Amino acid sequence: MERTFLALGALSGAISVAAGAFGAHALKARLSADLLAVFETGARYQMVHALALALAGWAAGRFGGGAATLAGWLFAAGTVLFSGSLYALALTGVRWLGAVTPLGGLAFIAGWIALAWAALRG
Repeated sequence: MERTFLALGALSGAISVAAGAFGAHALKARLSADLLAVFETGARYQMVHALALALAGWAAGRFGGGAATLAGWLFAAGTVLFSGSLYALALTGVRWLGAVTPLGGLAFIAGWIALAWAALRG
């Protein structure tokens, strides 16, 4: 799992940088300030959790699977749900997509708790 999470984290980081650049350059003139801020929040959280994914991969190799592997999958799911819903909301303006965002936030929180558990139990 450690290579899988490291690769997913690296790819997610690359996507986050691309999304940030896209937001700063291509979307700046096309989105309202509020929607641009939503898009930027998605990119920021994606970058933080790209690093968390890589950390989960390291933890899975260091401490074994279990909680570290769960943390990695929760970070991946959180990225899709949280950042993905914010990107979609900003680009489409469909407000109900904002209801998906907290599910991603819960996945992020659970991922951090699982990572702490892995460190304490490792």
